[in-house]
Amino acid sequence: MVIEMMFRVAVIMDRFMDRKSERGQGCISCERPFNCRCFPLFLPLACPTTSSKLSVLGINRGEFPVNARLRRSGIGTALVIAGAVGFVGPLALPTAKVWAQSAETQQVAPPVFRDPETPIALAIQAAMSADIHEEIALHYGDRAFAPVWFDENGLTENAHLTIAAMAEANDHALNPNNYGPLELLQQSETAQTPEDWAQFDLELSVQYIRYATHLSSGRVQPNRINKALNLFPNRPKPEMLLEAATDAVDYSTFLEGLAPRSDNYARLKRRLAQYREKAADGGFTPVPDGEVLKPGMSDDRLQALQQRLMEEDIPGAADHRGDVYEGALVEAVKVFQEYHGLETDGVIGKNTLARLNTSIHDKLIQMELNMERRRWMRDDLGQFYVFVNLADQNLKVVKDGKTIHTTRVVVGKPYHATPVFSDELEYVEINPFWNVPYSIATKEYLPKLQQNPSALSSQKIRVFREGSEVAATQVAWNSYSRKNFPFRLRQDPGDGNALGRIKFMFPNEFNIYIHDTPSKSLFSRAERAYSHGCIRASDPFALADVLLQHADPTPGVWERLRDAGDRKVVKPGVPIEVHLTYLTAWMNKDGSTHFRKDIYERDDVLLKALRRAMTENL
Repeated sequence: MVIEMMFRVAVIMDRFMDRKSERGQGCISCERPFNCRCFPLFLPLACPTTSSKLSVLGINRGEFPVNARLRRSGIGTALVIAGAVGFVGPLALPTAKVWAQSAETQQVAPPVFRDPETPIALAIQAAMSADIHEEIALHYGDRAFAPVWFDENGLTENAHLTIAAMAEANDHALNPNNYGPLELLQQSETAQTPEDWAQFDLELSVQYIRYATHLSSGRVQPNRINKALNLFPNRPKPEMLLEAATDAVDYSTFLEGLAPRSDNYARLKRRLAQYREKAADGGFTPVPDGEVLKPGMSDDRLQALQQRLMEEDIPGAADHRGDVYEGALVEAVKVFQEYHGLETDGVIGKNTLARLNTSIHDKLIQMELNMERRRWMRDDLGQFYVFVNLADQNLKVVKDGKTIHTTRVVVGKPYHATPVFSDELEYVEINPFWNVPYSIATKEYLPKLQQNPSALSSQKIRVFREGSEVAATQVAWNSYSRKNFPFRLRQDPGDGNALGRIKFMFPNEFNIYIHDTPSKSLFSRAERAYSHGCIRASDPFALADVLLQHADPTPGVWERLRDAGDRKVVKPGVPIEVHLTYLTAWMNKDGSTHFRKDIYERDDVLLKALRRAMTENL
């Protein structure tokens, strides 16, 4: 074995010397012609004439100019040759035990890899451990354990691009320290032996995959931190990522494409950078507390108010003149209120003042949290879809990339928080029955029936047992509780029906759907979290006109069916996706930046999870 390895090394050395001589290049270690003594077969790497080592980046340690263009320097085939004797011994891939166990339990033959052809490859093979992802081990095995990130000419351009991208992770609200770009640079500068370079190559592969995974699909997995977030982002396969690192025609474009490709993500990323600049310039001017400020009043705080609005780029704020709160300044406050989901009345009361005095630090955190949420979402939400932002309590319909309808909605109250998930609209029901959910039937209606068996008759709610209707007055309601309630309650169609006169069904495990409501007053409120979890639409028949246009485009057809009183089920005729989301910060196409109250306290949960993940480098 030793003799065979020495022969292989000698052949590689001979070929390398010939190639270098033909190119007129010198020793990579001391930069002298190849008559130096740096390359005797098993001598130490360091040239006896110099102890200097080439810098990989040409910068001092501890410094990493994020926007610097990285330049190459040689690693040297001497590194491949030096210390070859040290690799004689057990060279089997440590993960072979894992494969053996897999083969034993799953009847799958372990993969067969080509033998390593260089001392560096032998070092990489020996450095494999059970901690290395299985697909990483497979990728290296398929290439006979040849390095991914350097060759005989030094670090590859793709290695430089990867380390630079990880160093700029903060642009995407990720922590660069989690990927160790500085440590990797220092490791490449100080590496001497094949073992050192093997560790460097594997470490860069591991960190690259971590970075690519976090950037493309999120730093944390949403459903693990909050069961109400039924999102399961597709994680990129390590094998695909490593293949791109060596085979991509345009690796720089590939790296950039790891981030979400949606315009929403790009806009928020751009705005985050702008807000960071604002923070560096001192942040926002505070507006002093005082009495409620209404249009037409004079107040000493107007100058601070105007300055504060200008600092956040609120349109019209700079046009105000004088010491009376009126005109352009009132309109600018209304815009600010709109951007923050407040009543747009121009009155600066408790809520508006609190939002004016939210620190830029808190807004930066809110934007960073929503960068993470955008990473969980698909780039392409569909050609035709319904998008409900629960934090905003608004619904929009998008077709071919354009918003064609918007409406206010009521969402679940915090105790009955509406979950986040995606599904597909299956049908719309006009004049629907309301099958009362078990929880509402037992918690809210059973106590009323126990006091008065006729309590629900005025609401046209009927009682069923095993599919047959029973008279509510003939039931001994006090004999039943939440634990032994065998009845189903159903409300007849009509104006008093809890679902109103229409519902939009995308059947799901959460029993969530969009529907009409007889209670219209809540839609005029700025904050609209009052339901048991389902989504109430402000103008559901206008929504039906948009969603059912392929079923029947006749104007007013659905209202006429409603007025006829007959129950009707209509299928949309084309695929329509429904996305229930939770976003508390975003930037619109018009450049307006919006922030919303965290009604379900999901920002807090996500912030704690991200801080833990980034601090502990999970």
